[in-house]
Amino acid sequence: MKFVFQRSRQTAIALVFCLLTFLYGCGDTQGGDRVSQNPTRPTAQAILIGTEDPSKILGEVNLVQTPEGLQITAQVQQAPSGRHGFHIHENGSCEENGNAAGGHFNPNGVKHGFIVEDGFEAAHAGDLGNIEIAEDGRGSLSYTVSGLTLSETQTEGQYGIGDRAFILHADPDDFGQPTGNAGGRIGCGTIQISQS
Repeated sequence: MKFVFQRSRQTAIALVFCLLTFLYGCGDTQGGDRVSQNPTRPTAQAILIGTEDPSKILGEVNLVQTPEGLQITAQVQQAPSGRHGFHIHENGSCEENGNAAGGHFNPNGVKHGFIVEDGFEAAHAGDLGNIEIAEDGRGSLSYTVSGLTLSETQTEGQYGIGDRAFILHADPDDFGQPTGNAGGRIGCGTIQISQS
């Protein structure tokens, strides 16, 4: 009788262990499915360089497409201290000292403003305001702009910036019309979408 009881107890333990293993395995598989159903977020980068002397201004802008919008994070170094207008321009070229980048990215043809606060109805899609540069020549900014995307062509999205450029201006953006009076173009970087 004692043998039968021990045998039954071992069988019950084995069954519980098998059941737990099965349930844990199913949970793990479902977790794996969830991960595989969430594709990697699209990313892009722009390397800023000086328009007259590429070594004078250095910077990097990283872009990540998130559910909340396009996350824009910029780091600049070796730039003149103070506030400088910082905008997305319509063309992805830094030729001609940044002038080939064209005007501000403004697909709606609206007045100049600050896209983060004013939205697409009252600001150019590329109006990112100013970046503050400290005495040591370093500065940064970080915004998430709902509606901007990393699409490479207009047909993929009205607010796609994948074929455009960032411009660092010589002066502050005072938000005056038509483009903020931010002066010359001292830094430029074309947006390059990461290939996944």
